[in-house]
Amino acid sequence: MLLGYSPKARKNREWLALLALKLVAYVALIILALMIFYIVFHGFKAINFDFLTKFPSDFMRKGGILPAILGTLYLAAGSMVVSLPLGFGAAIYLTDYAKPGPLVSIIRLGVANLAAVPSVVFGLFGLALFVVGFGFGRSLLSGCLTLGLLTLPTVTAAAEEALRQTPQSFREAALALGANRWQAIRQVVLPAALPGMLTGAILALGRAAGETAPIILTAAAAFSPALPDSLFNEVMSLPTHIFNMATNGAFIEQTRVRQFGTALVLMALVLGLSLVAIVIRAKLIRRRKW
Repeated sequence: MLLGYSPKARKNREWLALLALKLVAYVALIILALMIFYIVFHGFKAINFDFLTKFPSDFMRKGGILPAILGTLYLAAGSMVVSLPLGFGAAIYLTDYAKPGPLVSIIRLGVANLAAVPSVVFGLFGLALFVVGFGFGRSLLSGCLTLGLLTLPTVTAAAEEALRQTPQSFREAALALGANRWQAIRQVVLPAALPGMLTGAILALGRAAGETAPIILTAAAAFSPALPDSLFNEVMSLPTHIFNMATNGAFIEQTRVRQFGTALVLMALVLGLSLVAIVIRAKLIRRRKW
């Protein structure tokens, strides 16, 4: 008798375990649905053409959030420009070039630990290194570099896992046909692993778009009378705009609907960016022959 349990007892235990897993999943889904409903219900009232296309005015009680929307897009795109090449490169090195040993284990442990570091720590690091140390000041460039470092562990870990899951026979076949190691990686391994690598990019993109503390410390302006025309200009962003409306000034209650409206736009923006990346990943998966 397996593990000392009768067939009926095993069946009952399996049923209880399945019930517990279903309850946990349903509770998580219900909480998520309630949060989304609450934001949509309170924020939909603020959504109109002017809200999406104009600058804020009258202590953020009027006008729109256009500079915050564009600033969020700039910061998210800039962070990907920084983190994707570094993360993919690090993953390729750890998977196909580095020899197994203590150093590689330490690097992987460091990447895993960095992924758990609070975002405010990255913000302080970016403030010390980019804003003060390199003299970039509070700017779009400092924010992109800081968010790039923030999302780098996520990109690296996901890309390494995708590369490790690519069959070793792909590499061996390419090498047997006369390709060198880099040619095998570039022409065979990377196309096969790219959909999995993009999974990390999607997660990193969503996190970069929704961060507040690093942007406040390195890039954010409470209000900008013009869109940034240089990497060295301060930018507004949706998360910091919500923070400013909800915590600063004498008109917190008067801007409550606009706070939820901005949160709704941020949620939709992150979802839209993620959907675009998911569609690209799905197309790449369909092209795979294995």
